[in-house]
Amino acid sequence: MALTLAESAKLCQDDLQRGVIETFVQESSIMDRLPMIDVQGNAYAYNEELTLPGVAFRAVNAAYVESTGTVNPKTESLKILGGDADVDRFIVQTRGHLNDQRAVQARLKVKAAVFSYHDTFFNGSVGTDANSFDGLKTRLTGGQVIAAGTNGLAVLGADDNARHAFLDKLDEAISVVANPGAIYCNRAILFKLKSSARRLGKWAQTINDFGKTIDYYDGIPLLDAGTKSDGTTNVLPQTETQGTANGTCSSIYVVGFSQGEDEIGVAGLTNGGVMVDDLGMVSDKPVYRTRIEFYCGMAAFGGRAASRLTGVLNS
Repeated sequence: MALTLAESAKLCQDDLQRGVIETFVQESSIMDRLPMIDVQGNAYAYNEELTLPGVAFRAVNAAYVESTGTVNPKTESLKILGGDADVDRFIVQTRGHLNDQRAVQARLKVKAAVFSYHDTFFNGSVGTDANSFDGLKTRLTGGQVIAAGTNGLAVLGADDNARHAFLDKLDEAISVVANPGAIYCNRAILFKLKSSARRLGKWAQTINDFGKTIDYYDGIPLLDAGTKSDGTTNVLPQTETQGTANGTCSSIYVVGFSQGEDEIGVAGLTNGGVMVDDLGMVSDKPVYRTRIEFYCGMAAFGGRAASRLTGVLNS
């Protein structure tokens, strides 16, 4: 059974590591729910189902026609995400009475890692960065990608008919996913989508175990995909093109979550989870070093693991 990082934090005996994992979860709308499959080695090999074997009804004393299904062997490699946080001994000594300076820097490093993982989860491409992994934008093709409109489609529009038209396309994207567990979009689209869902009676809201307010569309969590490390650039930007809507569209992703290859959905991959090392004083300069690393990746099991709705206009 795959564990989320939130569950693994409860099992962690190391206070420093547990605190870092909890920060990952609290800062992330992905890490707080994505099952993480623990991989032995540096890659995860599995079989993707292609075709099913034949079956038939038979008469008494008749034989079956033998047949077997076909599978496509696939391998997902783990990648290394992390960094070092150095704090000068002078700062620890002279400013440590105000805050734990090393803890502050470790938390900032974790936030940067969260930004990076979010971006890669959606936009990652090994063709662009061989050290990362392919995200959903790269993986989703064919019927997994639905156009909201030839030239884009507004979330709110001018009236309820326009809102119904957009939600019909969102429902189409949801229907592609076998077990929809979350809907991800940028913050501006999230606000519009909440407004539309409220007006049409498809909105609800709860508070989760970490004190986060979670909005729902038709029972599915509506989540902000977040920003890149600069804190302003959306992971899912409003700069895509759909027909004549040049550079003004975005995408919405519907994601199902999976515990393993026998369940359709998306899973994270890791070997060891989030690792934290207190390296103490380094030899070449008077600084204390904390190293954070996350051996990670992702896998999408089945053609109905996730979908992408393109041509989403912020209006």
